[in-house]
Amino acid sequence: MNFAGDHKKLGLAEAVDAKASAPDAAGTTPKSGLKGRYAWLGTIASLVVIVGSLYVVWKLVQTVTWAELHAAFTAATFEQLGLAFLFVGVSYLFLTCYDALALRQLKLKVPYRTTALASFTSYAVSFTLGFPLLTAGTIRYWIYSSKGLTAAKIAALTVIAGFTFWLGMGVVLGLSLIAEAGQLAALTFTSIRLNQGVGFAALLAVVVYLAWVSLKRRSVRVKGWRLELPGASVSLSQMVVGIGDVCAAAATLYVLLPAGTSIGFTTFVAIYVLAAMLGIASNAPGGIGVFEATILLALSSLPRDQVLGSLLLFRVCYYLVPFVIALIMLGVYEVAKRVRRARPGGGDGADAGA
Repeated sequence: MNFAGDHKKLGLAEAVDAKASAPDAAGTTPKSGLKGRYAWLGTIASLVVIVGSLYVVWKLVQTVTWAELHAAFTAATFEQLGLAFLFVGVSYLFLTCYDALALRQLKLKVPYRTTALASFTSYAVSFTLGFPLLTAGTIRYWIYSSKGLTAAKIAALTVIAGFTFWLGMGVVLGLSLIAEAGQLAALTFTSIRLNQGVGFAALLAVVVYLAWVSLKRRSVRVKGWRLELPGASVSLSQMVVGIGDVCAAAATLYVLLPAGTSIGFTTFVAIYVLAAMLGIASNAPGGIGVFEATILLALSSLPRDQVLGSLLLFRVCYYLVPFVIALIMLGVYEVAKRVRRARPGGGDGADAGA
């Protein structure tokens, strides 16, 4: 997706055809009216998923005592914690590549240190607080605007990063469902054919998308803007980066599971991706409640208190620690920016407005 280019070309961010938003003969806008009328359904569906998941978690942990939970939470070895933080670092490193690929697609040159700062802090904060369009978008604008990026280009960057994530999720989900269909069927009480069918469908969707963007330049319209989709080479890079991020995030929780876990990593990745997708659908910050309920149900064969302890540690390692580090980095960034502006000749108008 690219905002650059001639006014009549796909790369330009342009307003949607006026006919699409113009009122009809009766003076109404049918499409926007329908959207407004049924917009509340999505909110209610999210609330139902969240409340239902929290109820499932509550029912599942009723038999767990605080002493058991405390013991499970503190049972992790230094080796497990070291590996967990290693995979957290790898995952967030891949996340910085989301923005780097988006900037490449938009033909924008931004120093990697700026890209890494904007990407890491925006994801670390939005993962914890939720409302990514507000939290991550604000942080990205705060940092990237000082490098001359407009709000439209930052919005395009965010959309491209989203494509990277879903391409990776689709490939990992498809391969793991096909490779471990039998074991997943036993864990999730589904059928082997259903798992394989969903897996093939996920892979087919990715392949169709790659073929679609390979044939010619494609674009999509998003809230009045026309955005150019990445071609085959960038899309393949996005897929690889997305796979790396998803696998590293799953590995963070996998190494924190109770010792002697018999579930293979490939099987666990499929469970993790399903839990993450349900968490995203719920719109809850970090998928909290929904993610835990899915993991607890899928790993019901393991000691419940130990799995819950692993999930709590995962929250600390993957969400809380990066969140605190991100806040510190943003504070240091703001102080350094003010110091530069205070120097004679330091800081320009764009920097001052960041």
